[in-house]
Amino acid sequence: MYDSIPSPSVVIDLDQIDSNIRSIVQANARYGIRVRPHIKTHKSVWLAKRQIELGCRGITCAKLGEAEVMADHGLDDILIAFPLIGFEKMKRLKQLMQRVSVITLVNSLTGAQYLSDAGMELNHPVKVLLDLDGGIRRGGLEPLEPALRFAESTRHLAGIEIIGIMYYAGNIYSERERDGFERMTRREHDNMLGTARLLESAGFRMDILSGGNSFSGKLPHLLKGLTEVRSGNFIFNDCNQLSTGMATVEECALRVVATVVSRMDDRHVIIDAGSKTLTSDLCEHRPGFGFVVEHPDILIEKLNEEHGFLSSHQPINLEIGDRVSIIPNHSCGLPNLTDTMYGMRDGRLERMITVDARGKNQ
Repeated sequence: MYDSIPSPSVVIDLDQIDSNIRSIVQANARYGIRVRPHIKTHKSVWLAKRQIELGCRGITCAKLGEAEVMADHGLDDILIAFPLIGFEKMKRLKQLMQRVSVITLVNSLTGAQYLSDAGMELNHPVKVLLDLDGGIRRGGLEPLEPALRFAESTRHLAGIEIIGIMYYAGNIYSERERDGFERMTRREHDNMLGTARLLESAGFRMDILSGGNSFSGKLPHLLKGLTEVRSGNFIFNDCNQLSTGMATVEECALRVVATVVSRMDDRHVIIDAGSKTLTSDLCEHRPGFGFVVEHPDILIEKLNEEHGFLSSHQPINLEIGDRVSIIPNHSCGLPNLTDTMYGMRDGRLERMITVDARGKNQ
């Protein structure tokens, strides 16, 4: 079904995407948890709207630029899960808040002051979540008492309104077994609920408890008490999910279609997909730069910008001109490297999907 598609290309199975969305929405709904998907995974208006149609509630953006694009196309319940710093960002945030409902995070007094000044100018407080550190020291506040002390230090800032907390347990990605994923998810739950109780007892609103990631979002029975998860990768899945048993090959809905362009010997061939297509991201749990679906024994051992180097201990049954499909190590980087993705349904091209927020990294 890939014969008519240019190579290399990013191809998406639309039936599988629908199934992936419904699965996580329904699983979390059983425990009273909404799904607010991270759209940095796909950066596509059409896919964001499809997620809303199938039960997601609002969207999460990594950057203000992504949020602006989504707002331009009618998405109006947006969490910007990144600290906004500086007068230029405040100008854009104020313009965005006049169009759609926006929440953002805060994890420093400097950031809180910027946001408060913006809220005062708008005569409408900026709604914020306290950003809690989930263990990777990426700028968040330490949970429990340190988060409470920070919240107390912002009480004088009339231009912001704390309405909850958010948490990103990024160190879960180093786990390899389900026991480890479950242990880290319980830690996420306990840190969030414990912090929320402290803040609520001090008089702060805790309307939103926002957590979840590509692994813990699939374990909602361990997150009961949170109000939402911000998982993003679930729409596609990738080698990180595949190699840890958190997704099957069929559930990996995004593939790269590549063509064999050189055959060096019977155990080494070259494809036309390099780091500018597959990214140079590695997988914690398996070697190489992706999983070749038709030939699981083949290793993508090296990437140049435009070349992928494939090798195997066994003779490779691929000739120049043959196509392969590859599940990437980390699917979230690939859409940002292409203008359009090929949406397939029942083995046929149904639609071209524009990556509307491509390059919107500011």
